[in-house]
Amino acid sequence: MSDQPSVRFKLNNSELWGGLIGLALGIFVIRSGLKLKLGTIHDPGSGFVLFYTGILMCVFAAAIIVASLTEGGPTFGTRWKDARWTKPVIVIVCLTVFAVALEWAGFLLSSITLVLLLMRLIDPVRWPLAVPISILVPTGMWWLLKHGLGILLPSGIFGIG
Repeated sequence: MSDQPSVRFKLNNSELWGGLIGLALGIFVIRSGLKLKLGTIHDPGSGFVLFYTGILMCVFAAAIIVASLTEGGPTFGTRWKDARWTKPVIVIVCLTVFAVALEWAGFLLSSITLVLLLMRLIDPVRWPLAVPISILVPTGMWWLLKHGLGILLPSGIFGIG
């Protein structure tokens, strides 16, 4: 018998699979950056940021893979045991409806509705606080994006914006 710990490879180790997927995605990002021309540090090309972001992704993914192989990790079954899905599903549905309604309803109307729904459904905030915040925050963002940065936003069927 040896005193060295053995590395046990478990196929259902969710951290290992997450690291492998992250590594594959990092390699894809690196290749995409290379296709767009890197340039130099003083004259970066369009692929410069992508390339180095992909390298960072690969480094972080490799660290996750090494940790999962040396320390083990949760399996898929234990990872999702006792998971509460209600709020994440609500957020996904709200964001999907927002994305679909953005062109039709416009940025302001769809953003105000999104913020109000999230504030009331996810971590319920009292109406007297939720309504002004859901109006002021998207309006402030709209003003900053439109007037401060000159970004055109969808005005929707009502022409607001």
